[in-house]
Amino acid sequence: MSDFDIRVMARAAREAGHVLAGAAGEKKNAALHAMAGGLLDSRDRILVANAEDVASAKSEGHPIAFVDRLSLTAPRLEAMARGLRQIAELPDPVGEITGMWRRPNGLTIGRMRVPLGVIGIIYESRPNVTADAAGLCLKSGNAVILRGGREALRTNAALGGILAASVASAGLPEACLAVVPTPDRSVVKEMLGLNGLIDLIIPRGGEELIRAVREGSRIPVIAHDKGLCHTYVDAGADLAMAAEIAYNAKVERPGVCNAMETLLVHGEVAARFLPGFVARLVEAGVEVRGCPRTRAIVPGLRPATEEDWDTEYLDLVLSIRVVESFEEALRHIARHSSGLAEAIVTADHARAMRFLRAVDAGAVFVNASTRFTDGYEFGMGAEMGISTQKLHARGPMGLTELTCQKFIVLGEGHVRDSRT
Repeated sequence: MSDFDIRVMARAAREAGHVLAGAAGEKKNAALHAMAGGLLDSRDRILVANAEDVASAKSEGHPIAFVDRLSLTAPRLEAMARGLRQIAELPDPVGEITGMWRRPNGLTIGRMRVPLGVIGIIYESRPNVTADAAGLCLKSGNAVILRGGREALRTNAALGGILAASVASAGLPEACLAVVPTPDRSVVKEMLGLNGLIDLIIPRGGEELIRAVREGSRIPVIAHDKGLCHTYVDAGADLAMAAEIAYNAKVERPGVCNAMETLLVHGEVAARFLPGFVARLVEAGVEVRGCPRTRAIVPGLRPATEEDWDTEYLDLVLSIRVVESFEEALRHIARHSSGLAEAIVTADHARAMRFLRAVDAGAVFVNASTRFTDGYEFGMGAEMGISTQKLHARGPMGLTELTCQKFIVLGEGHVRDSRT
C-alpha cells in the first residue's frame, strides 16, 4: 500500500482549478509556451528517464508495439512541444457566448462556455498523453490529475515535474497540473470515488482498464475505447490510391488506436487488388489473415476467425474480408466497429456520401487514411483522447469538449409573475 494521499492532491487541484478558471487567456498562453520550452530545455533529463522505462519494458517482454507507444525520441518531444504551442494559438473557449436570444418579457438569455473543473486522466504507456492532456486542460481552464501506467512511471514523473514548474513560472498555481507519483492500483480505486473533488474521468488504454474504470467509477466517465478501424475498398476505386491508403493505415504505426485492423474489399476488384497488396504487406512484416474468398485469391494465408473481426491487434496483423456489395461492407462495419474511425476508398461520390451518413463512428473518412484520426492532425493542437461514446463528446476531444455550458440571463429588474 502507498502512503500517498490522492485526496490531498485532489483538494489542491480543486482549489487551483478555481484560480485557473478565471485566468486570462494571455496568462494561460504564456504558461503553455513555458511548458513547451521546459520540455525542450529538459529533453536530456526526459529521455534518460524514458530510456530506463523502455529498458524495463523490454526486459519484461512487452511487445514491440507496446514499447513503441512508450518510447520518446527527440522528434517526438519536439512534436509534443509543437502541440503545446499550437494549443496556445487556438481560440480560448472559456467565456465564449454561443448564442443569445430575447424573450417577449425583455429578458436576454444565452449560453456561455465554462471549464468542467477537475479532470482525472488514467492512461497506459503513452507519455505524450501527459503533455497533451496537461496543455488542453490548462487552456480550457481545468485542473488535471494525471495517473499514467507503471511502465512509464519515471518518464511521467519527469514530465510532470517539468510541466508543473513551467506553469508556476508563468504565475499560475502549480497544483492545477498534478501527476500521481505511485503505480499503486489502490490509488486509482480511491481516485474513482472522489465524486465532488473530481468532475470527470477519462481513461485511455486497453479494454481491461476501460472496463475497470467504467465499473468502478462514481464520477462521470468519457472513455477512449479500443480502435477497431476498417478500410473499405469499393468497386471502381482507384486501386493505386487504395493501396497507399490501406498500407499507411496498417503499417505506418500499427500500435495506435487509429490504425486499420480489418480491410474490406469489394468482390469486383478483389482479384486485381489483393495479390499485389498482400505481397507488399508481407514484405513489410504484416501477418495477413483472410476470409475464404481472400485465401482463394491469395493462397497460403492464415484463416480469419470470427474472433479476428472483433480484435484490435495493435500490431502488424491484418484481417481481410472480401464483400459482395457496399451494403455488406456497411453491415460488417456496423457489427464489428468500435466506433472510433472508418474509411472508404471510392470514386463514386454518391456512395461516399452514403458512407458518411450511414457509418456510426467518431470520424468517417473518404479517400484518406484512418491514421488522421488525431487532435493534432485535425488542427486541435492535441487531444485528450478519442471518445467512442456519444455523451457529451465524440471523436478527438479538444478544447471545446473540455468545457460545458451554463445559461446566462440579463435582466432589467425582472421578477417572475406568479401567474406564469
